[in-house]
Amino acid sequence: MKKSIFAIIIISVIFLIIFTTYSISNKSGLDFWNERESYSSIGDELKDGDLIFHTSLSTQSEAIQLATKSAYTHCGILFKEGNTFYVFEAVGPVKRTLLSDWIASGKNGKYVVKRLKSADQVLTPEVLSKMMEIGRGFNGKAYDKAFEWSDDKMYCSELIWKIYERAAGIELGQLEKLGDFDLTSSTVQQIIRNRYGNNIPLNESVISPVAVFESDKLVTILEN
Repeated sequence: MKKSIFAIIIISVIFLIIFTTYSISNKSGLDFWNERESYSSIGDELKDGDLIFHTSLSTQSEAIQLATKSAYTHCGILFKEGNTFYVFEAVGPVKRTLLSDWIASGKNGKYVVKRLKSADQVLTPEVLSKMMEIGRGFNGKAYDKAFEWSDDKMYCSELIWKIYERAAGIELGQLEKLGDFDLTSSTVQQIIRNRYGNNIPLNESVISPVAVFESDKLVTILEN
């Protein structure tokens, strides 16, 4: 009798361990899919041509924040393929990134989505097709660490600005000169020395992520 009771206790303990392990594992799996579903539900509110911004975790992100006085340091254009949204971005190289992956790559998963105020009138199928065609021309280009205003290489806000300007004739944000930014912090100075040496192109035309973000032609659609 004692042996039977002992056996029952052992079996119960083993069952409890298996159940607990399964529950924890299953919860992790559910969390994963719930997270994926939450990203998927975002797509219900998005349109082709929307712009998405976040604080990048790249090595230059802090310098961009200090120089531009903005938390937003990276951006891209949203396009839907099938039932899935992707972010077309200049990150080295210019490429498309799954929306959920793009969001997860930003600081604390935070992001803001903006849309052209006149999107329904301006972003016709023909214009969107032209935007994608222009984007394909930039696809694969290396990231432009020097922030030059040429098409040889590309940085994030430059990609957005040129696609919109060339496809729709719309300038999202005011072009500035490199010398217009706050270049005084030691973090910014170090990057400048590494990239330019003593020949800093202060008159180079630049479009910053915050200049696009603050364009009066855009309206905020989502903020997380």
